[in-house]
Amino acid sequence: MTPFSGRNSFKPRNFTFKTFVDMSNHDFRPRLTVITVVYNNVKDIERTILSVADQSYRNIEYIIIDGGSDDGTVDIIKKHEQHLSKWISEPDKGIYNAMNKGLAMASGDYVLFMNSGDEIYDSTTVEKVFANSPDADIYYGETEMFDSNWESLGSRRHRAPEHFTWQSFKYGMSISHQAIYIRRSITEPYDEYYKLSADIDWILKAAQKAKKIVNTHQYVAKYLVGGMSKKRHRQSLMERFEIFTEYYGFVPNLFHHAVIAAKLGWYYLKNKRTND
Repeated sequence: MTPFSGRNSFKPRNFTFKTFVDMSNHDFRPRLTVITVVYNNVKDIERTILSVADQSYRNIEYIIIDGGSDDGTVDIIKKHEQHLSKWISEPDKGIYNAMNKGLAMASGDYVLFMNSGDEIYDSTTVEKVFANSPDADIYYGETEMFDSNWESLGSRRHRAPEHFTWQSFKYGMSISHQAIYIRRSITEPYDEYYKLSADIDWILKAAQKAKKIVNTHQYVAKYLVGGMSKKRHRQSLMERFEIFTEYYGFVPNLFHHAVIAAKLGWYYLKNKRTND
């Protein structure tokens, strides 16, 4: 797998691992549970599976939760069954119901959700994440966006904050769900009241409990644009506003969203896309 398979115009930021990553730190090798939820995505599921199977870091538990696919997705899962720790295929009540099934099955020290169509950035990513610093509650990094033809759209519009806290999402979800490793003991089940944005609430709850949060200063995920939050964009935005109001207050949230809208408009004028 090549790290950059998309348009040649995209040049990711150069991260200096010498400062932030001590690759000699081999004593800290926690068990990572990677969870993939999928439903009828035969086109993309194999890329996701291979991105996990190809990791140089071997202490990985890989769980796939399939929603009862009937398009050949299950055949792809069975084809790579030797790379999986556990998998099920059965109807669910939505994406976060499926994610909760995965969480309930997880036994790792940390959890990472890598949905169908997304990828761990390259084969050494997990190794480098845990080499940054031992025993953090949360590790996070940057995300590269890809379109349906798997051509790079560049970095997310929201760059990961230098220092992440639960306050960091005021002006938008600045870390993608695929780019954050969370200690399983501080996670809670997803709130299934939310149908499209429960991941924001889930991350913020964990961040409020976290005592040590590490910015890996590297790209850790590749994200396929066009998921359900884009297809049902209005509902997703309404849920996000409700979640941010709960955490930050109604009046501050109105101000924050005015800033978000202004930045989004300026970014779109310059780039002709949003890269959310």
